[in-house]
Amino acid sequence: MAKANGRSEQEKSGLDLEHELPAASDGDENATAAVSGEFSGSESELQKLRAERDSLLDRLSRAQAEFENARRRASKEQHEFREYATADAIKSLLPVVDSLERALQVKSDAAELRNGVELIYKQLQAALSKLSVNAIAAEGEPFDPRYHEAIEMVETTKAPDHQVVEELQRGYKFKDRLLRPAMVKVARNPGK
Repeated sequence: MAKANGRSEQEKSGLDLEHELPAASDGDENATAAVSGEFSGSESELQKLRAERDSLLDRLSRAQAEFENARRRASKEQHEFREYATADAIKSLLPVVDSLERALQVKSDAAELRNGVELIYKQLQAALSKLSVNAIAAEGEPFDPRYHEAIEMVETTKAPDHQVVEELQRGYKFKDRLLRPAMVKVARNPGK
């Protein structure tokens, strides 16, 4: 049973006879010298390949370290940017706080106090607008679930069906992103 499934036992064992070196005879010293020359050439080539491999591994580890350092730097810069952006937002709101403190220190009648609070409210709206924070239009608008949160349905004939009849809490957007939906009452018109 030297052959099983068309293969010899030598082929099964992984031996490849074509790559074996021929045995040198006693009278063939030239063949032995050639073989030993090939081995010494192979060893020097092997040394070169090892040196190249070591060089490439060193370059790879340096590149990985550089990448990791760059990632850390970018993360730190992002964190610092967020902190400074928040600081700028707070800085624009400080005049409003100052105005509220001055209003609380003044002894005045209700009409003057109301006028002062209205001025502070306008100042706060201007600061928010500067930060790209805008109020969402609600009352009198058609109900939009993307920007409005319906708290109550009110039966009425004074407004069309699904129209916002009252704003309970104002909603805000930051640029095009919703910060908080407006809490509203929505009309339900039984006639339509």
